[in-house]
Amino acid sequence: MWLLLILFLPVVRGSPALMAVSDAVSGPVRGSLTVQCRYEPGWETYNKWWCQGAELKSCRILVQTDGSEREARGDRVSIKDNQKLRVFTVTMEELRWNNADTYWCGIERYGPDLGVKVKVTIDPVTEQCHYSPGWETFMKSWCPDADLDTCTIFVETTGSEFKHTSSSFSIHHGGTQASECRHIFVWD
Repeated sequence: MWLLLILFLPVVRGSPALMAVSDAVSGPVRGSLTVQCRYEPGWETYNKWWCQGAELKSCRILVQTDGSEREARGDRVSIKDNQKLRVFTVTMEELRWNNADTYWCGIERYGPDLGVKVKVTIDPVTEQCHYSPGWETFMKSWCPDADLDTCTIFVETTGSEFKHTSSSFSIHHGGTQASECRHIFVWD
């Protein structure tokens, strides 16, 4: 009996059923990113999924396959399983700042689902915004949404020529003048 246990343990520990090709990925705002998750033989016809949230047991499934190789689409996210290669690919499109989070590649099964954590970050973007003469001393604000009525302001100046930072955003007011920028708003 001891011989059987010794031979069995290395096999169980040495081959995870599911793994992400990378445990951290990033993409630019308004761009896209791709995540690949590999699985062991025997899981080909199981449903694969992609979910968002810090904990596997409470994450929100964003997209899921139906056990086939057909691509499934959700809101700005898709998943496609290649059962021959035993890898499924998740693509997130039109990335936004709030897409930075913990996600999970998963396989649905009886009992607790299999899942592997993937950290998604959004790459910094530099956008230069110019304004017309006369607006130099007015407060400027950055909002990633072009609709002023629904946007959340992430950072703003006091009207002076200083750099202001808030969480992961910064704005530098240097008195430059020229054309209008879609995501910066000037207040009086």
